[in-house]
Amino acid sequence: MSSTPTQATPVSGAGASGFSWSRMLQAPLFGSSIALVVALIVFSLLSPRFLTLGNFSLILQQSVVIGILAVAQTLIILTAGIDLSIGSIAVLGTVVLAIGSGSSGAVIGLLLALIVCVALGSLNGALVTLLRLPPFIVTLGSFTAIVAATRLVAGSQTFTVTDPILVFLGTTFRIGAFVTTYGVVTMLLVYLVVGYALTQTAWGKHVYAVGGNAVAARLSGVKTNRTIFSVYVVAGVIAMIAAWAALGRIPNADPNAFQNANLETITAVVIGGTSLFGGRGGVLGTLIGTLIVGVLRNGLTLAGVDNLYQNIATGVLVIVAVTIDQFMRRRTAR
Repeated sequence: MSSTPTQATPVSGAGASGFSWSRMLQAPLFGSSIALVVALIVFSLLSPRFLTLGNFSLILQQSVVIGILAVAQTLIILTAGIDLSIGSIAVLGTVVLAIGSGSSGAVIGLLLALIVCVALGSLNGALVTLLRLPPFIVTLGSFTAIVAATRLVAGSQTFTVTDPILVFLGTTFRIGAFVTTYGVVTMLLVYLVVGYALTQTAWGKHVYAVGGNAVAARLSGVKTNRTIFSVYVVAGVIAMIAAWAALGRIPNADPNAFQNANLETITAVVIGGTSLFGGRGGVLGTLIGTLIVGVLRNGLTLAGVDNLYQNIATGVLVIVAVTIDQFMRRRTAR
């Protein structure tokens, strides 16, 4: 007797082409992209000045430093870590840049800042990998020490920077009617380079593997400690670039600047869909998250909302993003 082949039952929400609404809704970039579009629509209705080229240029320029630092934060969070010191490393970098260039020239200042930022990132990475200390505790301690060290080095003074090389990233230029700065270009280049490294190189695959399951990655031959350490080193390099961009944005090396940078980078990363538990996300989502934060602050400012309420709104966004991440992880694990 011949048997009739059993017909597979189609998955709910999926068509013949394999499209699935549930899969699309779970995509990290989908939620952040929708949030950005909604924010643009809402603020364009609240203020006639919002939808202008000049305002969009301002949003990008205001997002440069946090946007660059958020790339470093993304790398560390992808390995299931976190860095509470990345902003303070960049601030120390600005002070070293200012002092070093004042005594030995801009090139020496840039080199000294790079050495300092990479050394601090390497120290964090060594403590996490060699001593197996939790990244939260390591970078919290580093944050406290670096903030104090920065004020000691600066003597609690603010240094004005005038060297053309140090303020170069703040130079404006036109693309048609749109005015932007070389700092914005630098930020986008950092995203492109790191995005390529994460998606097209073995190193990037190792970063995701370590964050997804460090034990499985180690058993597969991935040198987990070396990968994690390298991420903190790269974060130090990116912090130096952010320090240079900061002086282009505001030509003053202030030891008390960017006090909320650490939390703002985490905000951009989480809103952009990168999981705090590692192994999922990427820099494209972080760029969208950075723009969401920039649009939110700019739009609320144009609407006349007090800065304290802006912080409340940003905090709520983070909680919502983490809640969604938790929900998606539990649903995927079923």
